[in-house]
Amino acid sequence: MQQRSLKSVMVSVAVSKLSETDFVFVQPGAKINIVYYCHNILEQGLLPDIRRSSSDNFLFQQDGAPAHCSRHTVAYLRSHVPEFIEPENWPPNSPDLNPVDYSVWGAL
Repeated sequence: MQQRSLKSVMVSVAVSKLSETDFVFVQPGAKINIVYYCHNILEQGLLPDIRRSSSDNFLFQQDGAPAHCSRHTVAYLRSHVPEFIEPENWPPNSPDLNPVDYSVWGAL
């Protein structure tokens, strides 16, 4: 019997009570470092979608992934989003504030 190899896909999405962004797919084999995250995920993917639905009227929050917590990413967000919750103010494991991890991925 031949075994099937499972393939994984890494994707980012932003969700709010008003809308959600398109999925931003990570290139297979890409290393998610702070430069890739800020340029490919935020600048090219999530932030333009968020702005289309909410203009500059949004509050941005991330989870605790290493690329999200870096000083480089925090500096990027300070200069590119109207308002965001900094890592030291993130509540731990909150299903209400992180619907993607607790609701969306569970349904998939």
